[in-house]
Amino acid sequence: MNRLIRAEFLKLVCTRLSYGLLAVSVGLTALWTTLEASRAGQPNGPASLSGYAGQTSIITGGVWGLILAAVLGVTISSGEFRHHTATFTYLAAPRRVRVLVAKTVVGAVGGAVFGLAGYAITLTEGLAFTAGHGYGLAVGAGTLTDWGLGHLVAGALLGAIGVVVGSLVRSQIAGVIGVFVWTIIIESLIGGLFTAVRRYLPYTAASALAGTPLGSASFGPGRGATGAVPLPFAAATALLAAIALAGAVIAARTTVGHDIT
Repeated sequence: MNRLIRAEFLKLVCTRLSYGLLAVSVGLTALWTTLEASRAGQPNGPASLSGYAGQTSIITGGVWGLILAAVLGVTISSGEFRHHTATFTYLAAPRRVRVLVAKTVVGAVGGAVFGLAGYAITLTEGLAFTAGHGYGLAVGAGTLTDWGLGHLVAGALLGAIGVVVGSLVRSQIAGVIGVFVWTIIIESLIGGLFTAVRRYLPYTAASALAGTPLGSASFGPGRGATGAVPLPFAAATALLAAIALAGAVIAARTTVGHDIT
Protein backbone atom coordinates (compact mmCIF):
# COMPACT_ATOMS: atom_id res chain seq x y z
CA MET A 1 0.00 0.00 0.00
CA ASN A 2 2.81 2.42 0.82
CA ARG A 3 4.29 1.89 -2.63
CA LEU A 4 0.95 2.64 -4.24
CA ILE A 5 0.56 5.82 -2.22
CA ARG A 6 4.08 6.94 -3.14
CA ALA A 7 3.32 6.25 -6.80
CA GLU A 8 0.14 8.34 -6.63
CA PHE A 9 2.02 11.17 -4.92
CA LEU A 10 4.60 11.05 -7.69
CA LYS A 11 1.85 11.35 -10.29
CA LEU A 12 0.38 14.31 -8.43
CA VAL A 13 3.59 16.31 -8.08
CA CYS A 14 4.71 15.55 -11.63
CA THR A 15 1.45 16.68 -13.24
CA ARG A 16 1.21 20.28 -14.40
CA LEU A 17 -2.55 20.27 -13.93
CA SER A 18 -2.08 20.02 -10.16
CA TYR A 19 -0.03 23.19 -10.07
CA GLY A 20 -2.38 24.87 -12.51
CA LEU A 21 -5.35 24.17 -10.26
CA LEU A 22 -3.45 25.45 -7.25
CA ALA A 23 -2.54 28.63 -9.13
CA VAL A 24 -6.17 29.14 -10.15
CA SER A 25 -7.27 28.56 -6.56
CA VAL A 26 -4.75 31.04 -5.21
CA GLY A 27 -5.56 33.63 -7.87
CA LEU A 28 -9.34 33.42 -7.49
CA THR A 29 -9.10 33.48 -3.71
CA ALA A 30 -6.84 36.54 -3.74
CA LEU A 31 -9.05 38.38 -6.24
CA TRP A 32 -12.32 37.50 -4.52
CA THR A 33 -10.99 38.41 -1.08
CA THR A 34 -9.69 41.75 -2.34
CA LEU A 35 -13.04 42.60 -3.91
CA GLU A 36 -14.99 41.60 -0.81
CA ALA A 37 -12.66 43.39 1.60
CA SER A 38 -12.86 46.52 -0.53
CA ARG A 39 -16.66 46.46 -0.25
CA ALA A 40 -16.75 45.85 3.50
CA GLY A 41 -19.00 48.26 5.30
CA GLN A 42 -20.72 49.43 2.12
CA PRO A 43 -24.39 48.84 1.20
CA ASN A 44 -24.91 45.26 -0.06
CA GLY A 45 -21.35 44.44 0.97
CA PRO A 46 -19.90 42.48 3.89
CA ALA A 47 -20.07 43.92 7.38
CA SER A 48 -17.51 46.56 8.34
CA LEU A 49 -14.03 45.32 9.15
CA SER A 50 -14.22 47.20 12.42
CA GLY A 51 -16.08 44.30 14.04
CA TYR A 52 -15.99 40.56 14.47
CA ALA A 53 -18.62 39.80 11.79
CA GLY A 54 -16.84 41.70 9.04
CA GLN A 55 -13.44 40.29 9.84
CA THR A 56 -14.88 36.77 10.01
CA SER A 57 -16.56 37.04 6.61
CA ILE A 58 -13.26 38.01 4.96
CA ILE A 59 -10.86 35.74 6.81
CA THR A 60 -13.04 32.65 6.37
CA GLY A 61 -13.87 33.40 2.73
CA GLY A 62 -11.42 30.97 1.11
CA VAL A 63 -14.20 28.99 -0.55
CA TRP A 64 -12.38 28.69 -3.88
CA GLY A 65 -9.68 26.63 -2.20
CA LEU A 66 -12.31 24.19 -0.93
CA ILE A 67 -14.13 23.90 -4.25
CA LEU A 68 -10.92 23.34 -6.18
CA ALA A 69 -9.76 20.79 -3.60
CA ALA A 70 -12.71 18.67 -4.73
CA VAL A 71 -11.82 19.37 -8.37
CA LEU A 72 -8.26 18.20 -7.69
CA GLY A 73 -9.62 14.95 -6.28
CA VAL A 74 -11.71 14.41 -9.40
CA THR A 75 -8.67 14.85 -11.64
CA ILE A 76 -6.59 12.43 -9.57
CA SER A 77 -8.98 9.55 -10.20
CA SER A 78 -10.61 10.42 -13.53
CA GLY A 79 -7.36 11.56 -15.13
CA GLU A 80 -6.31 7.92 -15.47
CA PHE A 81 -9.21 7.34 -17.83
CA ARG A 82 -8.83 10.60 -19.72
CA HIS A 83 -5.18 9.91 -20.53
CA HIS A 84 -5.70 6.15 -20.96
CA THR A 85 -3.19 5.24 -18.25
CA ALA A 86 -5.66 3.30 -16.09
CA THR A 87 -4.82 0.06 -17.90
CA PHE A 88 -1.15 0.31 -16.92
CA THR A 89 -2.04 1.28 -13.35
CA TYR A 90 -4.33 -1.72 -12.89
CA LEU A 91 -1.86 -4.09 -14.54
CA ALA A 92 0.76 -2.96 -12.03
CA ALA A 93 -1.73 -3.13 -9.16
CA PRO A 94 -4.48 -5.66 -10.00
CA ARG A 95 -6.24 -5.11 -6.66
CA ARG A 96 -8.14 -2.04 -7.78
CA VAL A 97 -9.60 -1.21 -4.38
CA ARG A 98 -6.07 -0.61 -3.10
CA VAL A 99 -5.53 1.84 -5.96
CA LEU A 100 -8.72 3.66 -4.97
CA VAL A 101 -7.56 3.87 -1.36
CA ALA A 102 -4.16 5.22 -2.42
CA LYS A 103 -5.75 7.85 -4.66
CA THR A 104 -8.12 8.87 -1.86
CA VAL A 105 -5.22 9.36 0.55
CA VAL A 106 -3.35 11.47 -1.99
CA GLY A 107 -6.52 13.43 -2.80
CA ALA A 108 -6.98 14.18 0.89
CA VAL A 109 -3.41 15.43 1.26
CA GLY A 110 -3.65 17.55 -1.88
CA GLY A 111 -7.03 18.92 -0.80
CA ALA A 112 -5.58 19.89 2.59
CA VAL A 113 -2.88 21.90 0.81
CA PHE A 114 -5.53 23.73 -1.22
CA GLY A 115 -7.56 24.45 1.90
CA LEU A 116 -4.57 25.81 3.82
CA ALA A 117 -3.38 27.86 0.84
CA GLY A 118 -6.79 29.50 0.58
CA TYR A 119 -6.84 30.27 4.28
CA ALA A 120 -3.33 31.71 4.21
CA ILE A 121 -4.43 34.19 1.54
CA THR A 122 -7.69 35.22 3.19
CA LEU A 123 -6.01 35.54 6.58
CA THR A 124 -3.20 37.67 5.19
CA GLU A 125 -5.53 39.93 3.23
CA GLY A 126 -8.06 40.13 6.04
CA LEU A 127 -5.41 41.24 8.52
CA ALA A 128 -3.90 43.66 6.00
CA PHE A 129 -7.21 45.35 5.18
CA THR A 130 -8.19 45.49 8.84
CA ALA A 131 -4.90 47.11 9.82
CA GLY A 132 -5.02 49.39 6.78
CA HIS A 133 -8.31 50.85 7.98
CA GLY A 134 -6.86 51.38 11.44
CA TYR A 135 -9.08 48.79 13.12
CA GLY A 136 -8.03 46.41 15.85
CA LEU A 137 -8.27 42.64 15.44
CA ALA A 138 -11.56 41.42 16.91
CA VAL A 139 -10.80 37.72 16.40
CA GLY A 140 -8.71 35.81 18.92
CA ALA A 141 -5.62 33.78 18.03
CA GLY A 142 -7.32 30.57 19.15
CA THR A 143 -10.23 31.16 16.79
CA LEU A 144 -7.88 31.91 13.90
CA THR A 145 -6.08 28.63 14.60
CA ASP A 146 -9.37 26.75 14.68
CA TRP A 147 -10.32 28.22 11.30
CA GLY A 148 -6.98 27.15 9.87
CA LEU A 149 -7.53 23.60 11.14
CA GLY A 150 -11.03 23.71 9.70
CA HIS A 151 -9.73 24.70 6.26
CA LEU A 152 -7.21 21.86 6.41
CA VAL A 153 -9.81 19.24 7.40
CA ALA A 154 -12.46 20.54 4.99
CA GLY A 155 -10.01 20.63 2.09
CA ALA A 156 -8.77 17.13 2.86
CA LEU A 157 -12.26 15.64 3.06
CA LEU A 158 -13.46 17.42 -0.08
CA GLY A 159 -10.34 16.21 -1.89
CA ALA A 160 -11.18 12.65 -0.85
CA ILE A 161 -14.79 13.08 -1.94
CA GLY A 162 -13.55 14.43 -5.27
CA VAL A 163 -11.53 11.24 -5.81
CA VAL A 164 -14.64 9.19 -5.14
CA VAL A 165 -16.70 11.30 -7.57
CA GLY A 166 -14.04 10.89 -10.27
CA SER A 167 -13.99 7.13 -9.67
CA LEU A 168 -17.76 6.92 -9.99
CA VAL A 169 -18.22 8.99 -13.16
CA ARG A 170 -14.77 8.34 -14.74
CA SER A 171 -15.25 11.35 -17.03
CA GLN A 172 -13.00 14.20 -15.92
CA ILE A 173 -15.08 16.90 -17.60
CA ALA A 174 -18.33 15.58 -16.16
CA GLY A 175 -16.80 15.26 -12.71
CA VAL A 176 -15.37 18.79 -12.68
CA ILE A 177 -18.59 20.32 -13.97
CA GLY A 178 -20.52 18.30 -11.41
CA VAL A 179 -18.43 19.74 -8.56
CA PHE A 180 -19.15 23.32 -9.59
CA VAL A 181 -22.83 22.70 -10.29
CA TRP A 182 -23.32 20.95 -6.96
CA THR A 183 -21.41 23.40 -4.76
CA ILE A 184 -22.65 26.63 -6.31
CA ILE A 185 -26.12 25.81 -7.66
CA ILE A 186 -27.67 22.60 -6.37
CA GLU A 187 -26.84 23.09 -2.70
CA SER A 188 -28.21 26.64 -2.92
CA LEU A 189 -31.48 25.35 -4.36
CA ILE A 190 -31.83 22.49 -1.90
CA GLY A 191 -30.86 24.67 1.04
CA GLY A 192 -33.30 27.37 -0.02
CA LEU A 193 -36.19 24.95 -0.40
CA PHE A 194 -35.44 22.79 2.63
CA THR A 195 -33.85 24.96 5.29
CA ALA A 196 -33.74 22.15 7.83
CA VAL A 197 -31.36 20.07 5.71
CA ARG A 198 -29.12 22.96 4.62
CA ARG A 199 -26.40 22.38 7.17
CA TYR A 200 -26.20 18.68 6.30
CA LEU A 201 -25.23 19.33 2.68
CA PRO A 202 -21.55 18.43 2.08
CA TYR A 203 -20.17 21.71 0.77
CA THR A 204 -22.16 23.69 3.34
CA ALA A 205 -20.76 21.45 6.07
CA ALA A 206 -17.23 21.94 4.71
CA SER A 207 -17.70 25.72 4.71
CA ALA A 208 -18.87 25.52 8.31
CA LEU A 209 -15.72 23.56 9.19
CA ALA A 210 -13.69 26.41 7.69
CA GLY A 211 -15.51 28.90 9.93
CA THR A 212 -17.69 30.55 7.27
CA PRO A 213 -20.90 31.67 9.01
CA LEU A 214 -24.02 30.60 7.15
CA GLY A 215 -25.48 33.72 5.59
CA SER A 216 -22.20 35.57 5.10
CA ALA A 217 -20.73 33.55 2.24
CA SER A 218 -20.02 35.63 -0.86
CA PHE A 219 -21.82 33.04 -2.97
CA GLY A 220 -23.01 29.49 -2.73
CA PRO A 221 -25.25 27.60 -0.33
CA GLY A 222 -24.54 29.76 2.70
CA ARG A 223 -25.75 32.94 1.04
CA GLY A 224 -28.80 34.40 2.74
CA ALA A 225 -29.07 31.70 5.41
CA THR A 226 -29.73 34.21 8.16
CA GLY A 227 -30.04 32.59 11.57
CA ALA A 228 -29.06 29.13 10.37
CA VAL A 229 -26.91 27.13 12.79
CA PRO A 230 -23.98 25.23 11.22
CA LEU A 231 -22.99 21.74 12.28
CA PRO A 232 -20.45 21.48 15.11
CA PHE A 233 -16.87 20.74 14.03
CA ALA A 234 -16.96 17.05 14.97
CA ALA A 235 -20.36 16.48 13.38
CA ALA A 236 -19.38 18.19 10.12
CA THR A 237 -16.15 16.19 9.98
CA ALA A 238 -18.01 12.93 10.62
CA LEU A 239 -20.59 13.78 7.95
CA LEU A 240 -18.01 14.48 5.24
CA ALA A 241 -15.96 11.42 6.20
CA ALA A 242 -19.09 9.26 6.03
CA ILE A 243 -19.93 10.64 2.56
CA ALA A 244 -16.41 9.89 1.35
CA LEU A 245 -16.48 6.37 2.82
CA ALA A 246 -19.94 5.56 1.45
CA GLY A 247 -18.99 6.83 -2.00
CA ALA A 248 -15.77 4.82 -1.93
CA VAL A 249 -17.65 1.63 -1.03
CA ILE A 250 -20.13 2.22 -3.87
CA ALA A 251 -17.31 2.92 -6.33
CA ALA A 252 -15.40 -0.16 -5.20
CA ARG A 253 -18.43 -2.35 -5.83
CA THR A 254 -19.43 -0.78 -9.14
CA THR A 255 -17.30 1.40 -11.43
CA VAL A 256 -13.86 0.50 -10.08
CA GLY A 257 -14.32 -3.11 -11.15
CA HIS A 258 -15.71 -2.32 -14.60
CA ASP A 259 -13.75 -3.01 -17.73
CA ILE A 260 -11.65 -0.15 -19.09
CA THR A 261 -12.74 1.10 -22.49
